[in-house]
Amino acid sequence: MRVVVPFDGRDPKTRLAPVLDTDERRNFARAMLADVASTIESVGFEPTILATTDIDCEWPIVVDERSLDAAVNDQLAAADGPIAVVMADLALVTPDALDRLFEADGNVVLAPGRGGGTNAIVARHPDFRVDYHEASITDHRAVARDIGAGVTEVDSFRLANDVDEPDDLAEVLLHGECQAAAWLRGRGFELTIDEGRVSVQR
Repeated sequence: MRVVVPFDGRDPKTRLAPVLDTDERRNFARAMLADVASTIESVGFEPTILATTDIDCEWPIVVDERSLDAAVNDQLAAADGPIAVVMADLALVTPDALDRLFEADGNVVLAPGRGGGTNAIVARHPDFRVDYHEASITDHRAVARDIGAGVTEVDSFRLANDVDEPDDLAEVLLHGECQAAAWLRGRGFELTIDEGRVSVQR
Protein backbone atom coordinates (compact mmCIF):
# COMPACT_ATOMS: atom_id res chain seq x y z
CA MET A 1 0.00 0.00 0.00
CA ARG A 2 1.21 3.48 -0.87
CA VAL A 3 1.03 6.06 1.93
CA VAL A 4 0.88 9.76 1.05
CA VAL A 5 1.39 12.59 3.55
CA PRO A 6 0.24 16.02 2.32
CA PHE A 7 2.37 18.89 3.65
CA ASP A 8 2.25 22.66 3.21
CA GLY A 9 5.89 23.65 3.00
CA ARG A 10 5.27 27.31 2.17
CA ASP A 11 3.25 28.89 4.99
CA PRO A 12 2.08 26.13 7.32
CA LYS A 13 -0.11 26.43 10.40
CA THR A 14 -1.15 30.07 10.03
CA ARG A 15 -3.69 29.72 12.84
CA LEU A 16 -0.78 29.23 15.25
CA ALA A 17 0.43 32.77 14.49
CA PRO A 18 -0.71 34.10 17.90
CA VAL A 19 1.92 31.91 19.61
CA LEU A 20 4.52 31.08 16.93
CA ASP A 21 6.24 33.34 14.40
CA THR A 22 6.64 32.35 10.76
CA ASP A 23 9.94 30.48 11.14
CA GLU A 24 8.70 28.73 14.28
CA ARG A 25 5.54 27.58 12.52
CA ARG A 26 7.65 26.11 9.70
CA ASN A 27 9.94 24.32 12.14
CA PHE A 28 7.09 23.01 14.27
CA ALA A 29 5.26 21.78 11.17
CA ARG A 30 8.42 19.98 10.07
CA ALA A 31 8.69 18.35 13.51
CA MET A 32 5.11 17.06 13.24
CA LEU A 33 5.78 15.84 9.69
CA ALA A 34 8.84 13.94 10.92
CA ASP A 35 6.78 12.33 13.68
CA VAL A 36 4.08 11.22 11.24
CA ALA A 37 6.49 9.98 8.57
CA SER A 38 8.68 8.13 11.09
CA THR A 39 5.65 6.43 12.60
CA ILE A 40 4.43 5.34 9.17
CA GLU A 41 7.90 3.92 8.50
CA SER A 42 7.84 2.10 11.85
CA VAL A 43 4.79 0.05 10.80
CA GLY A 44 6.39 -1.09 7.57
CA PHE A 45 5.45 1.51 4.95
CA GLU A 46 7.53 4.15 3.18
CA PRO A 47 5.74 7.51 3.25
CA THR A 48 5.65 9.78 0.22
CA ILE A 49 5.54 13.46 1.16
CA LEU A 50 3.12 15.36 -1.08
CA ALA A 51 4.49 18.86 -0.58
CA THR A 52 3.50 22.27 -1.92
CA THR A 53 7.19 23.11 -2.37
CA ASP A 54 10.47 21.23 -2.37
CA ILE A 55 11.74 20.50 1.14
CA ASP A 56 14.80 18.76 2.50
CA CYS A 57 13.82 15.53 4.19
CA GLU A 58 14.74 11.86 4.23
CA TRP A 59 11.57 10.57 2.54
CA PRO A 60 10.52 10.64 -1.12
CA ILE A 61 8.82 13.90 -2.10
CA VAL A 62 6.27 14.73 -4.79
CA VAL A 63 5.92 18.48 -5.28
CA ASP A 64 2.46 19.71 -6.26
CA GLU A 65 1.67 23.40 -5.85
CA ARG A 66 -2.06 23.01 -6.44
CA SER A 67 -4.82 22.83 -3.85
CA LEU A 68 -4.96 19.96 -1.39
CA ASP A 69 -7.95 18.37 -3.14
CA ALA A 70 -6.38 18.53 -6.60
CA ALA A 71 -3.01 17.20 -5.44
CA VAL A 72 -4.44 14.31 -3.42
CA ASN A 73 -6.99 13.36 -6.07
CA ASP A 74 -4.22 13.06 -8.66
CA GLN A 75 -2.47 10.62 -6.34
CA LEU A 76 -5.68 8.63 -5.89
CA ALA A 77 -6.34 8.54 -9.63
CA ALA A 78 -2.82 7.31 -10.38
CA ALA A 79 -2.82 4.58 -7.73
CA ASP A 80 -2.75 0.99 -8.97
CA GLY A 81 -3.79 -0.45 -5.60
CA PRO A 82 -4.72 0.64 -2.09
CA ILE A 83 -3.52 4.08 -1.06
CA ALA A 84 -3.57 5.84 2.30
CA VAL A 85 -3.59 9.57 2.95
CA VAL A 86 -2.37 10.60 6.40
CA MET A 87 -2.25 14.28 7.41
CA ALA A 88 1.10 15.73 8.46
CA ASP A 89 -0.14 17.43 11.64
CA LEU A 90 -1.13 14.33 13.63
CA ALA A 91 1.42 14.97 16.39
CA LEU A 92 -0.09 12.30 18.65
CA VAL A 93 0.06 9.47 16.12
CA THR A 94 1.38 6.09 17.30
CA PRO A 95 2.16 2.80 15.56
CA ASP A 96 -0.90 1.21 17.17
CA ALA A 97 -3.17 3.93 15.79
CA LEU A 98 -1.77 3.48 12.28
CA ASP A 99 -2.02 -0.30 12.50
CA ARG A 100 -5.73 0.06 13.32
CA LEU A 101 -6.19 2.38 10.33
CA PHE A 102 -4.22 0.33 7.80
CA GLU A 103 -5.65 -3.02 8.90
CA ALA A 104 -9.32 -1.96 9.02
CA ASP A 105 -11.60 -3.65 6.50
CA GLY A 106 -13.59 -1.64 3.97
CA ASN A 107 -13.32 -0.16 0.48
CA VAL A 108 -12.89 3.21 2.16
CA VAL A 109 -11.54 3.66 5.69
CA LEU A 110 -11.96 7.06 7.31
CA ALA A 111 -10.41 8.48 10.47
CA PRO A 112 -12.57 11.47 11.49
CA GLY A 113 -10.94 14.52 13.00
CA ARG A 114 -12.34 16.75 15.70
CA GLY A 115 -14.71 19.36 14.29
CA GLY A 116 -15.77 17.37 11.24
CA GLY A 117 -12.51 16.98 9.37
CA THR A 118 -10.94 13.84 7.91
CA ASN A 119 -7.44 13.17 9.23
CA ALA A 120 -6.62 9.90 7.49
CA ILE A 121 -8.04 7.76 4.69
CA VAL A 122 -7.38 4.35 3.21
CA ALA A 123 -8.89 4.05 -0.27
CA ARG A 124 -9.25 0.62 -1.82
CA HIS A 125 -11.92 1.68 -4.33
CA PRO A 126 -10.46 3.15 -7.55
CA ASP A 127 -13.17 5.81 -7.89
CA PHE A 128 -12.87 7.36 -4.43
CA ARG A 129 -11.89 11.04 -4.42
CA VAL A 130 -11.43 13.58 -1.61
CA ASP A 131 -13.14 16.86 -0.80
CA TYR A 132 -11.47 18.43 2.23
CA HIS A 133 -13.59 21.58 2.45
CA GLU A 134 -15.61 22.35 5.58
CA ALA A 135 -17.05 19.24 7.31
CA SER A 136 -15.15 16.86 5.05
CA ILE A 137 -16.05 13.69 6.94
CA THR A 138 -19.68 14.05 5.79
CA ASP A 139 -18.52 14.68 2.22
CA HIS A 140 -16.30 11.62 2.24
CA ARG A 141 -19.11 9.43 3.53
CA ALA A 142 -21.28 10.74 0.70
CA VAL A 143 -18.57 10.17 -1.93
CA ALA A 144 -18.16 6.57 -0.79
CA ARG A 145 -21.92 6.02 -0.81
CA ASP A 146 -22.25 7.48 -4.32
CA ILE A 147 -19.62 5.10 -5.76
CA GLY A 148 -21.01 2.10 -3.90
CA ALA A 149 -17.99 1.71 -1.62
CA GLY A 150 -18.35 0.23 1.86
CA VAL A 151 -17.08 2.57 4.59
CA THR A 152 -15.33 1.74 7.85
CA GLU A 153 -14.63 4.50 10.36
CA VAL A 154 -11.76 4.29 12.83
CA ASP A 155 -12.57 6.00 16.11
CA SER A 156 -9.12 6.97 17.39
CA PHE A 157 -8.11 9.69 19.83
CA ARG A 158 -4.61 9.67 18.35
CA LEU A 159 -5.83 10.15 14.78
CA ALA A 160 -8.64 12.58 15.63
CA ASN A 161 -6.35 15.19 17.17
CA ASP A 162 -4.72 17.31 14.50
CA VAL A 163 -2.91 20.51 15.46
CA ASP A 164 -4.32 23.74 14.05
CA GLU A 165 -5.09 26.13 16.92
CA PRO A 166 -3.03 27.33 19.92
CA ASP A 167 -5.29 25.33 22.27
CA ASP A 168 -4.29 22.15 20.42
CA LEU A 169 -0.74 22.52 21.74
CA ALA A 170 -1.89 21.36 25.17
CA GLU A 171 -2.77 17.95 23.71
CA VAL A 172 0.72 17.69 22.20
CA LEU A 173 2.36 18.40 25.55
CA LEU A 174 -0.01 16.07 27.40
CA HIS A 175 0.14 13.10 25.03
CA GLY A 176 2.89 13.66 22.45
CA GLU A 177 5.83 11.29 22.54
CA CYS A 178 8.16 12.43 19.76
CA GLN A 179 9.75 15.45 18.08
CA ALA A 180 6.79 17.85 18.09
CA ALA A 181 6.35 17.68 21.87
CA ALA A 182 10.09 17.98 22.42
CA TRP A 183 10.22 20.98 20.06
CA LEU A 184 7.52 22.80 22.05
CA ARG A 185 9.22 22.11 25.37
CA GLY A 186 12.54 23.27 23.96
CA ARG A 187 10.95 26.62 23.06
CA GLY A 188 9.62 27.17 26.54
CA PHE A 189 6.05 25.92 26.22
CA GLU A 190 4.59 24.28 29.30
CA LEU A 191 1.23 23.19 30.61
CA THR A 192 -0.75 25.44 32.90
CA ILE A 193 -4.03 24.85 34.75
CA ASP A 194 -6.47 27.69 35.30
CA GLU A 195 -9.78 26.95 37.04
CA GLY A 196 -9.46 23.29 36.12
CA ARG A 197 -8.77 23.94 32.43
CA VAL A 198 -5.46 22.82 30.93
CA SER A 199 -3.75 25.16 28.48
CA VAL A 200 -0.22 26.17 27.53
CA GLN A 201 2.00 29.11 28.31
CA ARG A 202 5.44 30.19 27.18
